[in-house]
Amino acid sequence: MHAEHETGRGAARAGEVELAVEGMTCASCVARVERKLNKVEGVEATVNLPLESAHVVLSADVDDAVLVKAVEAAGYQARVTRTRRSAHDTGEAGGHVPGPAERTRPEGIEHDEPSGGHRAAADHRHPEYRGEDLLRRLRVAAILTVPVLVLSMIPAIQFPGKLWLVAALSLPVATWAAAPFHSAAARAARHGSSTMDTLVSLGVVAATLWSLWELVADALSPAPAGEPHVYFEVAAVVTTFLLAGRYTEWRSRRRAGDALRALLALGAKDAERVRLGPDGAPLRSDDGRWRTHSVPVSDLRAGDVFTVRPGTTVATDGVVVDGVSAIDTSLVTGEPVPVDVAAGDAVVGGTVNTSGHLLVRATRVGEETTLARIGRLVSQAQTGKAPVARLADRISAVFVPVVLVISALTLVGWLLATGDPDAAFTAAVAVLIIACPCALGLATPTAILVGTGRGAQLGVLIRGPEVLERTRRVDTVVLDKTGTVTQGRMILEDVLVPGSPAGSGQGGPAGASDGSGDGRARDVLRHAAAVEALSEHPIAQAIARAGAPAPDGPEQDGPVSPPGPGSSANEGGLEVSGFVAHPGGGVEGLVRRSHAGLGDGPGSVGLGLNTRRVAVGRAGWLEGQGVAVPAEVATAVEQAEASGATAVVAALDGTARGVLVLRDPAKPTSATAVAELRELGLRPVLLTGDNEGAARHAAREVGIAEEDVIARVLPDAKAAVVSRLQSEGRTVAMVGDGVNDAAALATADLGLAMGTGTDVAMEASDITLVRGDLRSAGSAVRLSRRTLRIIKQNLFWAFAYNVAAIPLAASGLLNPMIAGAAMAASSVLVVSNSLRLRRAG
Repeated sequence: MHAEHETGRGAARAGEVELAVEGMTCASCVARVERKLNKVEGVEATVNLPLESAHVVLSADVDDAVLVKAVEAAGYQARVTRTRRSAHDTGEAGGHVPGPAERTRPEGIEHDEPSGGHRAAADHRHPEYRGEDLLRRLRVAAILTVPVLVLSMIPAIQFPGKLWLVAALSLPVATWAAAPFHSAAARAARHGSSTMDTLVSLGVVAATLWSLWELVADALSPAPAGEPHVYFEVAAVVTTFLLAGRYTEWRSRRRAGDALRALLALGAKDAERVRLGPDGAPLRSDDGRWRTHSVPVSDLRAGDVFTVRPGTTVATDGVVVDGVSAIDTSLVTGEPVPVDVAAGDAVVGGTVNTSGHLLVRATRVGEETTLARIGRLVSQAQTGKAPVARLADRISAVFVPVVLVISALTLVGWLLATGDPDAAFTAAVAVLIIACPCALGLATPTAILVGTGRGAQLGVLIRGPEVLERTRRVDTVVLDKTGTVTQGRMILEDVLVPGSPAGSGQGGPAGASDGSGDGRARDVLRHAAAVEALSEHPIAQAIARAGAPAPDGPEQDGPVSPPGPGSSANEGGLEVSGFVAHPGGGVEGLVRRSHAGLGDGPGSVGLGLNTRRVAVGRAGWLEGQGVAVPAEVATAVEQAEASGATAVVAALDGTARGVLVLRDPAKPTSATAVAELRELGLRPVLLTGDNEGAARHAAREVGIAEEDVIARVLPDAKAAVVSRLQSEGRTVAMVGDGVNDAAALATADLGLAMGTGTDVAMEASDITLVRGDLRSAGSAVRLSRRTLRIIKQNLFWAFAYNVAAIPLAASGLLNPMIAGAAMAASSVLVVSNSLRLRRAG
């Protein structure tokens, strides 16, 4: 629903109703349903085509049945999937008061999760049933059309009753299988409009009725004048092919709802609610544990206190009451670095607690959570972005009435000129058959079929024809940083040790070869890696990977150079004991070299030879542990963080000895990809929730100007940034990979999702880049633009064929058989032109 619905009318609301609407196929359908609903007094409705739903805000007491009747009056079918009435409206008079599930489910998906009493599988109006119905009709039509085509197109096949067999096979296709087109054409006619369905229905009906007339007339004629001219194969082939297109379109549209369902699946299903005392304080049992009981997340209310164990999902938005931990927010924010939290810090529902045990007081529940708001943004973006009308529909909107008028004038003109009903009917039907939208129907789907097939080879998945039209106008491409431009995981970039040569080589470990700075940096790295290897924190794992030995020598997962031939970070066999993790602070332990003769330094006194106390973590935490942090180390930390890197301090024997610098590096192909986008006339903009230093560093790596860097953008604000760019007159493409990018992908004129990202991002996008390589974005734009050119060429030739052939048919120079042959020739031309896309990219 729109934002004004949420805030502007809150005081006047009497309730809200969600409707599942069946039968909408285009933007005019949406407008028609909205118009009918909004005519009902006390109703403000927003209709969502991708989700096939209507969200109704009530300012007066309106019965659900009235809303359903309003939709039915528009020519569509509807069913109520959720009703929520305000307290003053329902009172205590038996009105419907929704349960917790109704209050907390996000809008737009309830009709896909009906209540237990609803028999979804048996309901012929259920969206899933419609998809199954289309597929069933397509299968029957395909099975019957193949023999019809063979018998009609191969003259050598002759036997008594052949045409009657063709008629028997094709009639179910032209009637039962083509019923969706006939009903849609009738519905459009009732509202004084015409669409592609009108052309399909007219063509199928005209070809079938003419063929039956010819077949019956020939059978009743005492002196048959040769084999009658029948066109059953025209009706069968057009119906079968367009049913395939309609089923594919239905599947694509259903994906929009899948995005919200996938988003909802990120949230926790249950929570451990803590019992509270009379004073509102959490209660403990005799053994000191919190007194908890498991409840569905939908039962949580603001003010409730719940626990979050290590490795579990935070149930809802809240504030930490007790405990410290690191929260993995990557599912929601897309950023790889966990956020350290302690008492007083806010946490977001749907994020994952990586280590410590937390006690959280809920602040927002249900539809007010961050996760639910992101879901609403996706839904709002899809509702507010009117689908681009198909080019064939735009042509047919004018073309169909013109064809009908020409056909009628042909019939009347021939009757007045010759008085021969047979000649008049033949010419009139020839006009309809020559105008049958076979080439128009093939123009878009064949180009899409070939173009998407080629795209799959290039690692590009294009959702549908409306996507292609938008690529032509795109002039700005917004790139999410983490996981799109960068690799999406932390890698050790440098080890800084006071006194080591700065900037030499690729950092401290390879800084000097005299055994001084190089040796100290290697010593810091191997001791830090030994302790961090026991922690599950992503930063700890990055340090451990950098110091892990490989079969062919030490493996440095990043730009850090090997310490030297034959050595490793675990050189000498480091053993760790007394390991302790301090969530939000760091880790510490005793590190012993198992195969060495002498102590490692003066700090080993009191611990035993070859044993050192190692602590790795934030500088502030180390100081709190009594560790001395020299000014040089503090300065190194400040400089690293100023550049956007993550700085971790390693202390040996009570003194900070070095700074481990970690960064999320750019993908090797990102710079090339940005250059390709510029060549296509696109202006790249970097968008991230990370800090300015990290954003500018990544932009410099890939060649994006600093003025085109937008940093510190919260997850639910990315869509607003895209909208702002659009308000400046730009046509925006968005490339992203995380849940936090879903709303921006849906808001952008063109959404491109990295295939290595989340399902939500992919399902909310227009194009999916399967390989996760940013260079695929350039390939996608090139392929989309060329496919659009082919579609326009196909439509031109298909339309030009009609413009040239209809006058000939009206003048009697084309009988229906020649018209059918001409129509087949135009189809061959369209298909051949589409096949040129096999070499695109």
